[in-house]
Amino acid sequence: MREPALVPRLRPFTSTIFAEMTALAVRTGAVNLGQGFPDTDGPSGMLEAAKNALFGGANQYPPGPGRPELRAAIARHRARYGLSYDPDSEILVTAGATEAISAALLALTEPGDEVVVIEPYYDSYAAAVAMAGATRRVVSLVEGADGRFALDLEALRAAVTPATRAILINSPHNPTGTVFTRDELSAVAELCRERDLIAVTDEVYEHLVFDDAEHVPLAAFPGMRDRTVSISSAGKTFNCTGWKIGWVCSSPELVAAVRAAKQFMTFVSGGPLQPAVAHALDHELPWVESLRTSLTAKRDRLAAGLAAAGFTVRPSLGTYFVCADVRPLGFTDAAELAWQLPERVGVAAVPVSVFTDHPAEWQHVLRFAFCKRDEVLDEAIERLHKLT
Repeated sequence: MREPALVPRLRPFTSTIFAEMTALAVRTGAVNLGQGFPDTDGPSGMLEAAKNALFGGANQYPPGPGRPELRAAIARHRARYGLSYDPDSEILVTAGATEAISAALLALTEPGDEVVVIEPYYDSYAAAVAMAGATRRVVSLVEGADGRFALDLEALRAAVTPATRAILINSPHNPTGTVFTRDELSAVAELCRERDLIAVTDEVYEHLVFDDAEHVPLAAFPGMRDRTVSISSAGKTFNCTGWKIGWVCSSPELVAAVRAAKQFMTFVSGGPLQPAVAHALDHELPWVESLRTSLTAKRDRLAAGLAAAGFTVRPSLGTYFVCADVRPLGFTDAAELAWQLPERVGVAAVPVSVFTDHPAEWQHVLRFAFCKRDEVLDEAIERLHKLT
C-alpha cells in the first residue's frame, strides 16, 4: 500500500524537539527552560469571567466567526494601533494563532506558490507551508555588531520571485527575541506593495516588548491593511497558553477565505473562554503592563545568570526568550549540548538550529525561556554554573 499522500511533505516535522526535550526534562528532573509557557496564571478578572461563562450556559458551539463580544473587543484592541476592523466581516476567532497561520496558508496559497519565511522560524510555519502544498523560501536573520538579530532586507528582496504569493513575518520574534524596527517593517511593506504580495503576520507577543522597543503592526503601514492577514492570540498576552484563543484581522475577502479553511479544521473552539478573553482585552491591559515589567526583570535575571555562567548573551527585546552563544564555554554544537544539559546539570534548553533550514549557521545558539518564577530561574542559573 502506498503511504498517505501528505506524509512525504510532513515527514520532517513529525517529531518535535519540544516533546522530546520535555520528556527528557521530566525523566531527569531538569528545570525546563526549553518551552515558552509561563508557570503562573493570568489575571483573576479574566479567570472569573471564564468561570461565569462556564457556569452561565456558554458551553455550546459559539458562532463560526467567534462570539460577537470577543470580535468587538478585538476590534477595539486593534484600534489602539490606529487600525479599524469591522467585527462582523473582518475578524475571525481561531483555535490559537497556530491554527490561524495554517488556515491562512491553506486558504491563500496553492501548489506552485512560494512563501517567504524568516529563519529561525517557529516550528509550525514550515509544516503549515508544506500542508498547503506551497514551497518555502527561507531568508535568514543576520547578527549585527550589537548582537541584535536583524532582517537582511537585501536577501529578503532577492528571495521574492514571480511565484511568491506571501511573506510570513513574526515580530516580536520567536525564537531570537528580536523586534523588527519601523525601518525594517517599512521595507517589508514596500516590497509587498511592489510585488503584490500577501503578508501573514504572527503578532502573538505584541504586548511583550522591553526597553525602548515597540511593536508596530505591519498592517498599519500605507497600503498594507487589506493585504495583511494579522494574527494574534490571548495565550502570551494573558498567561493562558492552554486556552488556544486566537484571531485573524484582515479585509473581508481574505478573512472569508481563511474562514473557509478554518471551518473544516476545528469548526469552532473555546466557547466559554471567548467571553473571558473579551473581558481581558477590554479590562486587563494594565495587568499586562505589570506582566511586561515582570518579564523585563526576569529577562535581566536570566541574562545576567547566563553571562556569569560563561555564555555570550544576545539582546532580547521581546517574547519569552533569550538566546546565548555556547562557544565561550568551549562547545561548538548547541544541539549536542542541549541533549546533554538535562543529565549533566539538570536544565533543559532548545537549540536554535532546529528552527532553521540552515542549522550549521545557527549551531552555536541556545534558546532559554525566562517566563518562569524567579526561584525556578535561580535554580537553573545555579545549575548552569556547573558547566564551567
